Amino acid sequence: MMRKIILLFALLLSFMGGKAVAQQAKSPAKILVAYFSYSGNTRTVAEQIQKATGADIFEIKVKDAYPSDYQELLDKAKKQIGNHTRPALVSMPKNLSQYDIILIGSPNWWSTIAPPVTTFLSQCNSSAVTLVPFVTHGGGGMAKCETDIKALCPKAKMLKGLAVNGSSVQDAAPRVEKWLQGLDIIK
Repeated sequence: MMRKIILLFALLLSFMGGKAVAQQAKSPAKILVAYFSYSGNTRTVAEQIQKATGADIFEIKVKDAYPSDYQELLDKAKKQIGNHTRPALVSMPKNLSQYDIILIGSPNWWSTIAPPVTTFLSQCNSSAVTLVPFVTHGGGGMAKCETDIKALCPKAKMLKGLAVNGSSVQDAAPRVEKWLQGLDIIK
């Protein structure tokens, strides 16, 4: 009887020890904050996320700059979105596959993500990545941004996004942190 108890105890310790080793071996998620910003609002939120998470950060830049005149920008963006244009980017991160989570930021243009973000996402459609959208807007909220990202990256896991009105980005850090905590990205 004593031999069975000792054997059972040894098996239990072995199992618990293996579980502890497995938990220790699990490394923290590798996070990237990637964003496109026209006016600086999306950049502000991206920097708040980067500060809260300690993540790597990458600004999505287009080879052919958007017009500085706002009406010309709206016209060009509407045309690109309608034509499903994917503008050329200056660069991409060296190794997207190293990231477990990509927080992807865009202004809400015509109820969807900006075309440069579409170009970026076309390069990272993987089932191994978790995408977390955030948008800045002038009153349109998230609109179709989450749905359109999911359509571009159907294999990726997607978490609930955050929409921040452009007029409140400077004061959004507490809201950003609460959102990240709710997603268990930060404690």
